[in-house]
Amino acid sequence: MVNIAQLLNLPALEDELATFEDALRSSVVTTDPFLTDVAGHLIQAGGKRLRPALVMASAFAGGAEVTGNVINGGISVELVHLGSLYHDDVLDEATDRRGVESVNARWGNLVAILSGDFLLARASEIAASLGTEVAGLLAATIGRLCMGQVSEFRTAFDVSRTTRSYLESVAGKTASLMAASCRIGALTAGLSRERVDALTAFGESLGMVFQIRDDVLDLVGTQEMLGKPPGQDLVEGIYNLPVINALADPDAGPELRGLLGRPVDSPERDKARDIVRGTDSIAASL
Repeated sequence: MVNIAQLLNLPALEDELATFEDALRSSVVTTDPFLTDVAGHLIQAGGKRLRPALVMASAFAGGAEVTGNVINGGISVELVHLGSLYHDDVLDEATDRRGVESVNARWGNLVAILSGDFLLARASEIAASLGTEVAGLLAATIGRLCMGQVSEFRTAFDVSRTTRSYLESVAGKTASLMAASCRIGALTAGLSRERVDALTAFGESLGMVFQIRDDVLDLVGTQEMLGKPPGQDLVEGIYNLPVINALADPDAGPELRGLLGRPVDSPERDKARDIVRGTDSIAASL
């Protein structure tokens, strides 16, 4: 497991993340033991907590302390992230997540969808307690997440997908929540507007890089590294930046185009991965 505090070179963040973890678990406790169990399923499974770490790191970046409001800002973005994972696993028919059964595999799609909705609602409730700007920002971010995902679905199996389309989708489905994490951290810490905007821009850029890296790993990684079969995006018809670049390659492009544009089986997936890796498209993406 990546140690986010060490990665960001913020030793003080480690203690704050421990405090955050307790608060995160408490945030989904309800009067219904079943809903509490389902809503806390992936929380108990652990995770990097990258987004709340960005909230707290943004406060530190401005020389501020991590207050209760900053912690609550971290909870709101993490619950949005978790809710989106519940919904993603339904869409992907995933059977496991973070080393445990996915919610949909254990309790069914209906429970997974409704409990994901509950997490989003709880995130919105917490954001509302932090003021209208944070509440509006989180609501807009949830909208951007949906728009990015819909954009990706609309271009599934489209060998003519453009780099612009890809980047717009990534900006919505991944970068928007990281940008919001940094912005909420800065806002709840009371930083200057200049710093709020600078940290927001940093979060947006980090989110773009994070997703491009993830997409590259899907092509070059192993099952042991990824925790899932590599090349899954190709199977689902999601043509990411290296694939888009390879499709434009004058030598490899025609062969790759002949393979893609439709569902592929495992041998075809592996052949497509080999074609992409045989070009300079991965290096060009980075």
